[in-house]
Amino acid sequence: MQLHRTTRITVVLLFAAWTVDYIDRLVINLALPFIGETFGLSHGARGLIVSAFFLTYALCQIPGGLLADRFGGVRMASLALVLWSICTGLTALAWSFAALLVVRALFGAAQGLFPGAALNALSRRSVPAQRMTATGWLQSSNAVGGLLASVLASVLLSVWNWRAMFLTVCLLGILVLVAVRRWMPAPLPDADTGADAPRADGAARAVLRSPAIWGFALMFFAYDVVIWGLNSWSGSYLIEERGLEVADAGLVVLGPTVLAAVGAVIGGKLSDRFEGRPRRIVVPAMAAVAVLLFLLPRTATVTQFVVCGSLLSGAAGLCYLPCFSVPLRSLPPGLTGAASGIVLFGGQLSGIVTPAVFGTVVDHFSYEAAFTMLIAGPVLALVVARFVPQTTPRFLAAFGGAAGRRTGGPASARPAPDPKG
Repeated sequence: MQLHRTTRITVVLLFAAWTVDYIDRLVINLALPFIGETFGLSHGARGLIVSAFFLTYALCQIPGGLLADRFGGVRMASLALVLWSICTGLTALAWSFAALLVVRALFGAAQGLFPGAALNALSRRSVPAQRMTATGWLQSSNAVGGLLASVLASVLLSVWNWRAMFLTVCLLGILVLVAVRRWMPAPLPDADTGADAPRADGAARAVLRSPAIWGFALMFFAYDVVIWGLNSWSGSYLIEERGLEVADAGLVVLGPTVLAAVGAVIGGKLSDRFEGRPRRIVVPAMAAVAVLLFLLPRTATVTQFVVCGSLLSGAAGLCYLPCFSVPLRSLPPGLTGAASGIVLFGGQLSGIVTPAVFGTVVDHFSYEAAFTMLIAGPVLALVVARFVPQTTPRFLAAFGGAAGRRTGGPASARPAPDPKG
């Protein structure tokens, strides 16, 4: 079934915003060797720069989702775009390692408002049966943003320096903000999206306390151990261990990026086709990821590294949407911001831990040991996938019905949605 026109326009605009989100976030990865030279930093200290972002990014996921449910997804996404673009510019002005840590922490807080807001906005502009397909197309922006970040960073770092690079990319967010505010369509009717479902008092608190949703958050944590380990350190590994120039190190991510995007789209479509059932996707895909992670640092040539990394990224990409599929298909749009915020919070906790731990393992052992350590992620995902609810009925039963479609008082008791929600 073709996506509704409103859904398609929403996906395009949020795709652009999330692409810029990832560009602003990931250009620092290729800049880490140069930032390290500027401030005289060890690998562990460089990892802390990335982890400082993820600390506040993770802490703002749940508040960001709750604020989106309360004030509207488009409004909160727009605020996030403004704030993180300012912080990207301020990164270029950092005069010390401590100042850089503070700015990146503020940057993380600004970007932490965005994911829950974006998923809330999309939920209000999509029907449940198409929601994961639409979200799959939206989340493929992560891979596209990663690719563009590598290309832009490679070019800008070759021509100028890391400070000029951050000043340049901060302008992208403002351009996307104008497009979102100008062309974002109004939400679909509540009856189509499920927003007319009665909502019980305390439903948001029930979401925050739901073991079922926290189970999906743990699965996303496991997924992101792989993603942020690779995203944060593959560029430095190729430069320092394989002797690539910075421009070449940025361009070799083309294969992994394309397959990650394809994996995200296919994972969304399969999630809709399977009506959730994340186990069907996560178990075989994460088993393949574990094997490929073991092989990755042991490849003999850069070409073999790229082929192995591309297959790994494609397999991991399949697992992105299954971490969200059952909650987003099962809950009304007025609770999807909070639910997605919890799942995203779980994933970003790995962003706090993984880059710093990876860098420390490199300092004390080797890159090979650090890449091998990432196998803990798919192993954990395989375990968690066996226990999370697989369908909407099982999810709502585990959830306790407190915020399901049939609970609560009259729909008229809820505040009217923001027309630009």
